[in-house]
Amino acid sequence: MNIHPSPSTLDKLQHTAPNVAFEPAGDQPHVEKQRSTAADHLPCVTSVSTPTGAMPVLRTMMTTACERNCYYCPFRAGRTKTQRVSFKPDELASAFDQLQRANIVKGLFLSSGIIKGSVTTQDKILDTVEIIRHRYQYRGFIHLKVMPGAEYDQLVRAMQLADRISINLEGPTETRLSALAPKKHFQTELLQLLGWAHQIRTTRGIRASSVTQFVVGAVGDTDLELLSLSEKLHRQMSLTRAYYSAFNPVTDTPFENVTATLPKREYRLYQSSFLLRDYGWSVEELPLEGEGNLRLDVDPKRAWADANLSQKPLDVMQADRQQLLRVPGIGPKAADAILQARRTGHLTDLAHLRKLGIAAPERAAPYILLDGRRPPLQLSLF
Repeated sequence: MNIHPSPSTLDKLQHTAPNVAFEPAGDQPHVEKQRSTAADHLPCVTSVSTPTGAMPVLRTMMTTACERNCYYCPFRAGRTKTQRVSFKPDELASAFDQLQRANIVKGLFLSSGIIKGSVTTQDKILDTVEIIRHRYQYRGFIHLKVMPGAEYDQLVRAMQLADRISINLEGPTETRLSALAPKKHFQTELLQLLGWAHQIRTTRGIRASSVTQFVVGAVGDTDLELLSLSEKLHRQMSLTRAYYSAFNPVTDTPFENVTATLPKREYRLYQSSFLLRDYGWSVEELPLEGEGNLRLDVDPKRAWADANLSQKPLDVMQADRQQLLRVPGIGPKAADAILQARRTGHLTDLAHLRKLGIAAPERAAPYILLDGRRPPLQLSLF
């Protein structure tokens, strides 16, 4: 590889990698964790799914120093095990330019700890990206972290420069956030920024998308809390995506002895979030159990179908699009294909569904009628 940044700059980039690894950056966070497309000695480069396809992205920070004391965070103030490194805007912009010209990276995810206040830190992030966009004429993918308490004009500039911005709520309520990060303010420092981002998109025509992230399971948060807020943000603030990061304890933090959250819970939250965002479901339809959490042993769509369709299967020739989207194995493309096929023919067996591009129609079979009958299922030999 022909990489020109100075050894000290490359070394600093590597030191930021462990601290930013827990921050999701792409469209498939549950499969992107720790996935690298670069050489093993460049852990700061990971493969990320974006609206224009998968690409190697530099994930780094302006500084790993921080004056905030978030209880779960590896670079919280006072944690002695974190190696503190910082970049100047010129230095980081130059390093990124050289990496992308060497075809090592094709995009940037830039976060930061907070030093000398959120406004000062946000200015350094913006200065870095201004250099990348204007001096180096880079036109590719950039995902920027917005600091809690950033100013309105800074948010506008971030959305002008970036393709995507992250405003991480961390907790779904003020109480949960206070238990995670006592120096952060839910409404004025975070939720207000998401509202501003929506306003900026609708009034100024700036197309940058916004996402948020939650830390799941460290302080008693429920799936109902997390998904209710996610649904509200999708519908009222045009949120593109909510990231759910299963809590893992970090040594030398106040939460080092808190039990880790099962990865399966994170996965079930993503499945439910997609039902809310892409399938037209509401939180009230999700199969939440008594304490407001999802079952871990079965995906939420199947759990709903077991309760609602097992005894009252849908007739595929009669069901509307929204009803079809409730059936396991049938997504938006499959539902549209079924509706189109019904105009010219009759669907009478699972083979017809397979020809429409439904990869595993057997998943749908227990919940549908074909030609007025339940389709026969081939029993597994094992």
